Amino acid sequence: MTVIAIDFGTSNTVVSILEPDTQIPKTLRFPSLSRVFNLGDTIGKGAEIAVIPSLVYVSNGREIIIGEKVRSQRLGLSQPQRFFRAFKRDLAADFQIPPRTIEDRVFDSHTVAVEFLTQIWQEVLAAKIEPSLVIFTVPVGTFERYLDWFKDVAIELKLPTVKFVDESTAAALGYAVQRPGSIVLVADFGGGTLDLSLVRTSPLGTDDVKLQAEVLAKTDVYVGGEDIDRWIIEDYLIQLGSNREPIGEVGWQNLLAIAERLKIRLTTNTEARESWLDEDTFMSYDLSLDRSQLEELLEQRQLLEQFRQAIDEILTLGLRKGVQKIDIEQILLVGGSCQIQAIQQLFISYFGRQRVQLHKPFEAVAHGALALTQIAGLSDYLRHGYCIRLWEPYTRTYNYFPLFEPGIKYPCKREEPLTLQVALEGQTELRLDIGEIAQISTAEVTYDAQGRMNSSPVNKQSQYRSLERDRNSVCLARLEPPGELGIDRIAVEFAVTEHRILVVTVTDLLTNRVLVKDDSIAKLN
Repeated sequence: MTVIAIDFGTSNTVVSILEPDTQIPKTLRFPSLSRVFNLGDTIGKGAEIAVIPSLVYVSNGREIIIGEKVRSQRLGLSQPQRFFRAFKRDLAADFQIPPRTIEDRVFDSHTVAVEFLTQIWQEVLAAKIEPSLVIFTVPVGTFERYLDWFKDVAIELKLPTVKFVDESTAAALGYAVQRPGSIVLVADFGGGTLDLSLVRTSPLGTDDVKLQAEVLAKTDVYVGGEDIDRWIIEDYLIQLGSNREPIGEVGWQNLLAIAERLKIRLTTNTEARESWLDEDTFMSYDLSLDRSQLEELLEQRQLLEQFRQAIDEILTLGLRKGVQKIDIEQILLVGGSCQIQAIQQLFISYFGRQRVQLHKPFEAVAHGALALTQIAGLSDYLRHGYCIRLWEPYTRTYNYFPLFEPGIKYPCKREEPLTLQVALEGQTELRLDIGEIAQISTAEVTYDAQGRMNSSPVNKQSQYRSLERDRNSVCLARLEPPGELGIDRIAVEFAVTEHRILVVTVTDLLTNRVLVKDDSIAKLN
């Protein structure tokens, strides 16, 4: 069996293959798409890593160009309206960036992402690789719509069997699959998100090399390296007494590229400097940054505070599972943004230098995803809470009734059935509006007329999202005879299968007939 894993990232994407003969993961390098990093002293190995920059450019004639060619040839600078980056983040966002029309074709984040993955798949096939299994990695905090989108892409590309694993669990397997019974904390900080996952691996038997991984706790923060690049430039423009508008979109993209280079250099140097030319005024400017300035910026933007809160939350969740801080053997930093010294020092201050590891910042997720084929089982729990939204006809408001709390292991079944009434006299159909409840971290940063920054405290808000994209397809029960207001009419039993599928059974209390039997609602996160 030939297996490949695709770690689709906000800034970089990694494609790995499990060699059929050796069963050793290997990162694929595509000459036309890949960028090669020499990590050098960053991890002390001088290793070369091949990644595909998650960039797309639509050229004249609507040719789609992706990856390293876009970055190295700086295609996005001359015509930024044809340039797309960070489109992964937009796939699961509530607010969708308006689509762009290029030569009579509409491009939104979904279209661009499909084009990007399509070319990667074509390169895999061109390399004479015919996978029988494709494993995609997804962020810990992803909502159901993200997984639905991936499934649609798999169908469109006619992929073979497809599996999914969250990025933090995959990273833990990539680092620690050879350490049975170890408890590790994975910090996956990439271009778009920070995901923290507390994972334990354990052997199934003394003679069995396969492992069973157990996810103990998870949390996430919607912030990434793309935000840091933007903050660097915004802060620099404030120092110049300018803003984004006067420099134009071309200048803005150029400065973002400079900010990324400065950030990368500061992983191995204490200071970095770049020059840039304002093409409107033909004036040259210097942009310099040192580590202390970057750390101060991260504190001002409350990124480090968000990290501290996320670490405290994961430790609290772990303690509820009987895992103390001292029980965590390794802290595994993955993702390009984890190479920032201030981030590393934060984790070192919490856990000590000996436990913090950074051996595979780019490859751990993809290589760990491949380890799924060597694992007999994955014991996991529900990342979000789930509830049913009910319309109250008398108050004309929605009520939210909890079904499953976050942290519950599956398979599971709700102990008591939920008894429901109709919302309208003579109602003949009942729809179940079931959704996720997630905690969203937010912080607001503003500037006054003098350019001084003011920021609100980081806070968390509960957010409800329906599991169904098409509201007409929500689980339906037909009532015969019609329902009457104020009289209990149906009993609904809820369960989650071993495959994380939410199923319901609906019984008509008036006729004692089973209207729906183990009907699938959605695959839970």
